[in-house]
Amino acid sequence: MTLKPTAMDDVVNLMNMMKLSIKVLIQSALSLGRILDSDYPPLQQFFVVMEHCLKHGLKVKKSFIGQTKSFFGPLELVEKLCPEAADLATSVKSLPELKTPVGRGRAWLRLALMQKRLADYLKVLLNHKDLLSEFYEPEALMMVEEGAIFVGMLVSLNVIDANLCLKGEDLDSQVGVIDFSLYLKDVPNTGGDKQHEEITVVLDQKHYVEELNGHLSCMVGDLQIKVDSVERTNLKLMEELAAAIDRIKSLQEEQQQLQQENTQICEQSKRSVAVRKEDTKLELDTYKQSRQGLDEMYNEIWHQLKEEKRICMELEKELKLQTGMKTEMEIAMKLLEKDTHEKQDALGALRQQLDEVKAIHLQLFDKVKSAETSVQLQNELISSLEVKTNYLIPTSKEMEQRLQELEKARQEAEEKNQKMKCEFGGKIKSSEQQLEELGRQCSNLDRELKSEKEQRQNLQQELQQENDKICLLQTELQQMTGLKKELQKLEDEKKQLQKLCEEQEQALQEMGLHLSQSKLKMEDIKEVNKALKTTFILYPCGQTSVILGSESEGHSWLKDDEVTDCKQCQKEFSISRRKHHCRNCGDIFCNNCSNNELSLPSYPKPVRVCDACHTLLLQRCSSNAS
Repeated sequence: MTLKPTAMDDVVNLMNMMKLSIKVLIQSALSLGRILDSDYPPLQQFFVVMEHCLKHGLKVKKSFIGQTKSFFGPLELVEKLCPEAADLATSVKSLPELKTPVGRGRAWLRLALMQKRLADYLKVLLNHKDLLSEFYEPEALMMVEEGAIFVGMLVSLNVIDANLCLKGEDLDSQVGVIDFSLYLKDVPNTGGDKQHEEITVVLDQKHYVEELNGHLSCMVGDLQIKVDSVERTNLKLMEELAAAIDRIKSLQEEQQQLQQENTQICEQSKRSVAVRKEDTKLELDTYKQSRQGLDEMYNEIWHQLKEEKRICMELEKELKLQTGMKTEMEIAMKLLEKDTHEKQDALGALRQQLDEVKAIHLQLFDKVKSAETSVQLQNELISSLEVKTNYLIPTSKEMEQRLQELEKARQEAEEKNQKMKCEFGGKIKSSEQQLEELGRQCSNLDRELKSEKEQRQNLQQELQQENDKICLLQTELQQMTGLKKELQKLEDEKKQLQKLCEEQEQALQEMGLHLSQSKLKMEDIKEVNKALKTTFILYPCGQTSVILGSESEGHSWLKDDEVTDCKQCQKEFSISRRKHHCRNCGDIFCNNCSNNELSLPSYPKPVRVCDACHTLLLQRCSSNAS
C-alpha cells in the first residue's frame, strides 16, 4: 500500500537529488577539464533540481490573473541584504527576452553560478529567516535545518567554470523535468546491497515523478482540447472576415460598373440633345428622373459600404480578443501545473491536520469524563450539606427558645430576689447562689449559640462555593456540547478526507500492480526462453545421467494472473510482497520462501529455487555422490 510523501520526505528526496546532481556535475566537469556552457546536460539538470529546491514550500500569492508561486521573490531580497548583488539584479532586469518571474529567477541562478557567489548569496538569505517566512511555509527546505546543508553543498560548485550566454534562450517557457538516466549511469558497478538500494530509491522516485507527469499530461490534454476549440472558432471568424472582404470587393466592382453606366448615359444624353433639339424638354425630364434613381442607388450602396467597413472593424476587434484569450489559456495551463504541486503539499498538510484532530478528540473525551465525575462528586457533596443544614436548623431554633425561656426565668428570679430581700434577710445568700448558677447556665448557652451560628455561617459559605462550582460546571458542560458538535463536524471532514485518500491510494496501488506485473512478465519470458527441455550431467564418478527439465517432470510454468497467494506460506501478494517463480517446479512463491539459489541442468548459473526443491535437490546430489 503506497502512501503520499510528507513534507519531510520531500526535503530528504530533494537533498538526495541535489547531492547526485552536484556529484555528477563536478565529476564530469573535472574529467572534461573545460569551461561548461548552457547546452551541457548535467548543468541543465543541476538548474532543474535547484529550481525544485527553491520552489519547495513556497506560499501562494493571488493576483488578478490567478494564483502565482515564483521563487524569484525571495531572490530579490539578496539585493537589499547584500549590496554586492546589485549588479546581478540590474543585469537580470535589463534582459528584454524575460517576461515572467520564473525566467528572471532562472537567469539570476545562472549569473550567480558564473560569479561563483551562489552559495554566499543563499547563505545571506538563510541568515534572515524572518524575511523568508513571508515567502515560504514553515516546513519548506529553506526554513528547516536542512537548508544550511543544502547551501553548504553549493560551495563545492566554486571549482567549476561556467560560461553561459543568456541571450536567445527561452527561459520563460522551459519545463523543469528531472532526467534520472544521468544518475542511474553514474552509480558504480560494485555489486552489493547498497547499490541495489540506491537504484531502487531512484526508481521509486522516477515512478512517482512519472505518475505526476501522467496526471499533468492529462490536464494539459484537456487544456489542449480547449485551445483547439478556440482555434476552430478563430478559423470560423477568419472565414467570415474573408467572406466580408469578398463582399466589399464585389460592391466596389458594382460601384465601378454603375459609374461606367453613368458615363455612358451622359454621352447618350449629349448625343440625343444634339440630334433632337425639339424633344429636349421630354428627354430632360426623363434624364432627371433616371438621374434621381441613380443617385438614390449610389447613396444606398455608399451606406452599405460603410456598414461593411464597420463589420470588418468589429471582426478585427474580436480577433484581437481571441488572441488575448489564447495567451490567457497558455498562462492558465502553467498555473494549473503549479496548482498540482500545491495540492500535493495541501494533502500532506491535511494528513497532519487529521492526526491533530484525532489527538484533540481523545483529549476532549478525557475532559468530558473527568468533568462528569467531578459533577457527580459535587452533587453528592451538595446533597450531604443540605441534609446537614436541614438537621441544624431545628436545633438552632430549639436553642433560641431555650435562651428566651432562661432569660424569662432570670428576670423572674431577679424579681423574686428583690422581694426576698425585703421579706427574708436570711435567705439572700441562697438566692444569690441560684442566680449565679443561672448566669453560668446562660453564658454556656450563649457560647453554644455562638458556636452553632458559626457552624451555620460556615455551612452557608460552603453552600455558596458549591453553587459557584455548579455554575462553572454547567458552563463547562455547555462548552463541551459545543465542542462535541465541532468534533462531529471534524469527524465528517475526516471521513471525507479518508475517502479521498483511499481512492488515491487505490489508484496508486493499481498502477504499482500493473508495473510490477509487467516487470515480472518480462523477467519470466526471458528466463523461460533460456530454459532447455533436457540436459545431460557428468557426475564426478564418471557416470552420466539424463535429467529432464521442469516441463518433462510434469510441472507447468504457472502464470502470474492465475496465482494470488504464496504456495508455501499462503500470504497474499502485494507491491511489497512480490511474486517469484521456482526454476525447478514452476510454482510461484514469495521472496522469503524462495531465497535459495542452485545451479540446475537447464541453468548453468545459480538460479532461484523454493525451499522444498532446494532440500530435494540437495538430497539427490548427496545420494548420487555417495
